[in-house]
Amino acid sequence: MDAIPVPAITGQADTAGLVSRAAAGDEVAFTRIVAAHHDGMIRVAFIVTGDRDLADDAVAAAWSLAWRRLGSLREPERLRAWLVSIAANEARRLGRDRRRRNVVEIDIETQVELGGGADHGRRTAGDLDLVNALNRLPAEDRALLALRYVAGFDSFELARATGRSASGTRARLGRLLARLRTELSDDD
Repeated sequence: MDAIPVPAITGQADTAGLVSRAAAGDEVAFTRIVAAHHDGMIRVAFIVTGDRDLADDAVAAAWSLAWRRLGSLREPERLRAWLVSIAANEARRLGRDRRRRNVVEIDIETQVELGGGADHGRRTAGDLDLVNALNRLPAEDRALLALRYVAGFDSFELARATGRSASGTRARLGRLLARLRTELSDDD
């Protein structure tokens, strides 16, 4: 049986209406919200956890929380930021609850996505270096990087999501990026 297409969310008015209907128990409205935001939440959770299965678990838990708390969302236009923040928090929580894995698995899909060609090996090694460097960071720092560079949050959205000031968040991001640049530099 083919899946029924879900219409995209088109604007702030559409978002506000969907949030209102979903908070009132409209499952179709909630399904549209899920369709619009699920992939972004998975990407952020994966960066935080470094594990695809754990990211899936974190987002599943995030959707459950979002369904129960949707009525408490005061600014429906911030739905995306709110959902991604919940996913990042759940990913951090699950990461703390599970033993950290020291081995990085690379599946066939990842290698295919990286492409072939003469520099295929170098890009794969660089990607592994980045994954390893990210895994050495605390989950809170990985979440900050994921919210900024995967979800595209600006410093004000980051500040709101993390409970810090915008300038403090920018400074912390700068320190994290400097640390990653140092770890990934070829000047060994």
